[in-house]
Amino acid sequence: MQNSLKHVAIIMDGNGRWAQKRGLPRLSGHEAGARATRKIVELAKERGIKYLSIYAFSSENWHRPIEEVEGLWQLLDRFIDEEVGRLKETGVNFNVIGDMSKLSGRLQAKIRNTIDLTKENSAVFLTIALSYGGRDEILRAVDAIVKDGVAPKDEEAFKRYLDTREIPDPDLLIRTGGEWRISNFMLWQIAYTEIYFTDILWPDFDGAALDNAITWFTSRQRRYGMTGEQIEGK
Repeated sequence: MQNSLKHVAIIMDGNGRWAQKRGLPRLSGHEAGARATRKIVELAKERGIKYLSIYAFSSENWHRPIEEVEGLWQLLDRFIDEEVGRLKETGVNFNVIGDMSKLSGRLQAKIRNTIDLTKENSAVFLTIALSYGGRDEILRAVDAIVKDGVAPKDEEAFKRYLDTREIPDPDLLIRTGGEWRISNFMLWQIAYTEIYFTDILWPDFDGAALDNAITWFTSRQRRYGMTGEQIEGK
């Protein structure tokens, strides 16, 4: 039975090292990474991937040098300006998860506007994780539950309090850059996600690399706690 691939999540890693290898400033690597992100959205649509989630800025990334942090937000600001028209025209539904309260009011408004302009699109549901951490997401969910005063009775009820309540859990998580960790990304959602690690630095991640990850995914047997015999008998 071939695995169904609806949702791909990506931890984009390696922008800084990509730049350093070329004697460029780290922000040049992030700019190259933004171009790779633009391309991967197009590739996902071509390959029929309905949901694509990108880990762009973690809650821990705030501890990076201030020049890099400010440069990243300026890059995001410019990326939205450049891409909003394309997203709308190509059927991409744009959304953001994470703690938006830490972003500038101007950037928050720009994000909300982009979400509103693309809310009717359904070719690809693109989710960008900004100022996001899996533990922080769960804590915020628990805080909202406490305020509501009603304890969720099952996992589906709890999921309604998560940032990702509108999208399915990832089928495949890809991490580029040669690191073997999940870095506080979608801790609740990836309980049974297949995780693919590659040494390719994010700016170099292309269609062939994506196809290799998809091919690997289709070879996996997803058992969800059951035995292989049970799965094969379905």
